[in-house]
Amino acid sequence: MIRLQRVRDNLRRAYDSGRESVRSARVDETTGEPDRTEEFQPPAEPELVHRSTNSRDDAEVPHPLRIAAAWSWRLIVVGVVGWALLKFVGTVSIVVIPLAIALLLSALLSPAVSWLLRLRVPSSLATFLVLICGIGAVAGTLTLVINQFVEGIPELTQNAGAGVRQIQEWLKTGPLHLSDDQVTQAIDNAQQWVSANTASLTSTGIATAATVFEVVTGMLLVLFSTFFFLRDGRKIWRFIVRLFPVNARWSLADAGDASWGTLGSYVRATVLVAFIDAIGIGIALVVLNVQFPLPLAALVFLGAFIPIVGASVSGAVAVLVALVDKGWVVALVLLGAVILVQQLEGHVLQPLIMGRAVAIHPLVVIIGIACGVTLAGIIGALIAVPLIAVLNTAVRRLSRRRPEVPPTAVVVATKDS
Repeated sequence: MIRLQRVRDNLRRAYDSGRESVRSARVDETTGEPDRTEEFQPPAEPELVHRSTNSRDDAEVPHPLRIAAAWSWRLIVVGVVGWALLKFVGTVSIVVIPLAIALLLSALLSPAVSWLLRLRVPSSLATFLVLICGIGAVAGTLTLVINQFVEGIPELTQNAGAGVRQIQEWLKTGPLHLSDDQVTQAIDNAQQWVSANTASLTSTGIATAATVFEVVTGMLLVLFSTFFFLRDGRKIWRFIVRLFPVNARWSLADAGDASWGTLGSYVRATVLVAFIDAIGIGIALVVLNVQFPLPLAALVFLGAFIPIVGASVSGAVAVLVALVDKGWVVALVLLGAVILVQQLEGHVLQPLIMGRAVAIHPLVVIIGIACGVTLAGIIGALIAVPLIAVLNTAVRRLSRRRPEVPPTAVVVATKDS
């Protein structure tokens, strides 16, 4: 081994000496000195290309401008996709709106179906019984409300006429000091406006009558969709999850389950809060002996499903009825009761019942309701807040760190697909 190492060292020294003699033999033609440019030649400068660019031209663009441009075209793509989605939903709104209402009803009634299933009741029978009981409760309440409203409408009309006469008298004797001719002119202008807009009012009535078929179709679609969502909702969701890649199924299924839990909690909490609001304002109406306590309480109950705005509007209607029926003193007392109930709802009931799982900032609620009203009217205001709550939960679940999926789960998911 020592001899082999010596041979290698001798060969290395011979190679280095030969290389040095070749370098010294090279002479610069102009100076006559040995050419040492090869020895002192600086390394080539690397090309200035940022790791986020594909060429030197892109590197010349300032980094903030490149970031702004990247965000801009992505936002444009998202905006175009969102606009196309909204157009599509608007085109098939006769299908989308009943399906959305069916989802809300399914989230509300699913605990009752689950309770019957735990009692060994077949799934189809349990769903049918819960749906029939729900329809019966709604139909009975509507019948009672309509009957009471029809019985009391003549007296309310008489009181409204007396209220109008009081307003006319106040216009003449109050701070405005209007003359009889001015009051008569204002009434004539109102009548002329109604006459001039009779055609538009009639066409609106005709258009409303033309949509009766769509309303009936939507109601039937709501019933059938609710039935199948309650009975086969889990199977339908599993089928949708299987359409996605295997690596995304776990996250999507987890986000869907969490969103469904949020929707159910939101709907049940909203029903409970609306019921408490209706009971509180209904008691105030009964104590103050205002007409239509049950219809007005039912209106408050329905209005409470639209947070913040709905309760305020329904309470204002109750105050106006009290003003026409009993005068301004009773109306002020009822207004105080409505404000008290709404404060109790906003600061005690909703934080206590809904909790943090479905808590949404009031500004987001107002913006969502405004967008819902603009896009889909009352139905849009009804489904805007639960949609925001569901999306909030889904995004939070999808954005959190996903745990490692065990290999057995991937094998099972592959076999299911």
